[in-house]
Amino acid sequence: MMDKMILGRYIPGDSWLHKIDPRAKITAVMAFIVIVFLANNWMTYAILFVYVLYLVLTSKVPFLFFLKGLQPIMWLILLTLLLQVFFTQGGEVLFSFGPIKITMLGLMNGVKMFCRFVLIVFMTTLLTLTTSPIELTDGLEKILAPFRIVRLPVHELALMLSISLRFIPTLMDETEKIMKAQKARGVEFTSGKISDRIRAIVPLLIPLFISAFKRAEDLAIAMEARGYRGGHGRTKFRLLKWRFSDTILLFSLVVLTGLLLLLRN
Repeated sequence: MMDKMILGRYIPGDSWLHKIDPRAKITAVMAFIVIVFLANNWMTYAILFVYVLYLVLTSKVPFLFFLKGLQPIMWLILLTLLLQVFFTQGGEVLFSFGPIKITMLGLMNGVKMFCRFVLIVFMTTLLTLTTSPIELTDGLEKILAPFRIVRLPVHELALMLSISLRFIPTLMDETEKIMKAQKARGVEFTSGKISDRIRAIVPLLIPLFISAFKRAEDLAIAMEARGYRGGHGRTKFRLLKWRFSDTILLFSLVVLTGLLLLLRN
């Protein structure tokens, strides 16, 4: 489980993507999620995959990490694919068995939905793997800065989001340790009746919650010991600098959007 949970992990490196301003990367990922829905034929999806694969390869992060990023939500992707295949009617009927019909339209919609999930997961995974938690916090804080006008606690909100993202792999590691300890005592999580499996989860959740609260308390004590008093009057050790490469990244998304609009049916 520890190896499968990639979301929230950071892989240090010296690629150009690692050096991109976090504001540019966050903006690019959010824009890409919207751009994905412009694709409606195989040519547009092919262009999106080429774009994402180029970023993945130039990030110098092993491709296996991105495949592992798909594993935790693979069941959701497959469920969405099956729902599209079995409940979307239209076009040529490929398979029929009683009330169950698989049509060409349903199959195509299912594959397209699968492609969208893969593209979005790859891009979000690329963001966390190439951006440290501190950079994510600073980038989010700068992006949300205009909301200070309405007295939104921007710094605290960005810090909370960053810590939550960073705690995901930590809690998954803790879950794996507790599961191994429970299995050593004879508890089965993968066999038996469904009711037995549900009951087996209870002794897993209690120590997990205790561990999570303990880690949160330790973090709060550490931040207080270092004089943390929120974002008011706080200076930055690392200053974000916008470079030409950051502009190129966002401009590439503009070009990508133009291509998709041009090639849409």
